[in-house]
Amino acid sequence: MASRRVPTGLGGVLLGLLLFCAPARAEPETVTVFAAASTTDAVTEIAALYAAKSGVAVRPVFAASSTLARQIVQGAPADLYLSANPRWMDHLAERELVAPGSRLDLLGNALVLIAPLDFEAEVGVAAGFDLAGLLDGRPLALADPDHVPAGIYAKAALTHLGVWPQAAGRTAYAANVRAALALVDRAEAAAGIVYATDVAIARNVRVLDHLPAGSHPPIRYPLAMIAGRQSAAAAAFHAFLQGPEAAARFRTRGFTLPGAGF
Repeated sequence: MASRRVPTGLGGVLLGLLLFCAPARAEPETVTVFAAASTTDAVTEIAALYAAKSGVAVRPVFAASSTLARQIVQGAPADLYLSANPRWMDHLAERELVAPGSRLDLLGNALVLIAPLDFEAEVGVAAGFDLAGLLDGRPLALADPDHVPAGIYAKAALTHLGVWPQAAGRTAYAANVRAALALVDRAEAAAGIVYATDVAIARNVRVLDHLPAGSHPPIRYPLAMIAGRQSAAAAAFHAFLQGPEAAARFRTRGFTLPGAGF
């Protein structure tokens, strides 16, 4: 059996150099997006669409806007940040972590009062409405109003309507708005306040009423690139999120857009 001949001499040296100097296969580009929990379904769908069209992978990370902002401050490798509240984008901007010229208001939303599907009474939300009677001693599910945008908006609305004292001591605070939704979906809370866009994913929840838009600050979702991570891939996905294909997906999920009641 003939043995394999190993190159020797100058030819072997040249072959070794060629193998050593051959360029390594480039790793696929990935854009990491830190996005508010309420955008989970829309951003997941848009990320998959973009990856199929461009070949660039998008890795979404979802949590409360406050949690994500703090992680970015601590050095988490986010390329883009989509917040459910300008306050947390301001938090990054104050620390010079927002790439200049990249910040814009991408989306809007609304708040709704929800209850388990088998709740039969009709409830209208207005100044002084009987929130305590609705709860009947059971919890009201809210995203944590000390940190989470959905909870911050909800507390502002209930305070404006004069019924926040009825909620005091009867609230179940959740880490994010999807967790608050889950408490009502599992009938572990008598009612809850979530974004209008969240309700579609719950099987056992009904909307009792919308909270008046004037009862809380406008719900805005600012988008920005993170300073120091303005790659061409990040900039391209930042632009895609503003384009018509992404807008169609956001609209289907119930978000409002600039120029359409935004």
